[in-house]
Amino acid sequence: MTASHLVAESVWKTIESTHSVNEEQLSILHFLFGKNFERATRIVDQRGVKKISGEPSGRFIFQVVGESRRKEEYFCFAEHYCACYSFFYDVINRAEQLCCKHQLAARLAGSLGACIEVKVSDEQLAVLLSEL
Repeated sequence: MTASHLVAESVWKTIESTHSVNEEQLSILHFLFGKNFERATRIVDQRGVKKISGEPSGRFIFQVVGESRRKEEYFCFAEHYCACYSFFYDVINRAEQLCCKHQLAARLAGSLGACIEVKVSDEQLAVLLSEL
């Protein structure tokens, strides 16, 4: 894990534990993630993050709205995966970003409790995941 990852994780853990974010934390995350973080905050401000939870297991995945005119929605695991093009191109192939804006939006909204909560059965969640 890089130093940037470690710093980001430390900030995320603090935000998650307090369910709030301060100016210093925002500044650090902006320094680490740049424009992607700015875009992620817009998505969160526009209530563009759904947390889809299976019941009774509690397993979940995020569904995050994109910023294009088409308002596509992308499924993602905040720390590990996003179905968007940028994740595969900028994060995986070129390794130019630590994560995409959808992952950042999911992590921020999840940490702050700013997600739209959607409850489904575990079977429905399994079908949704099988289509990724």
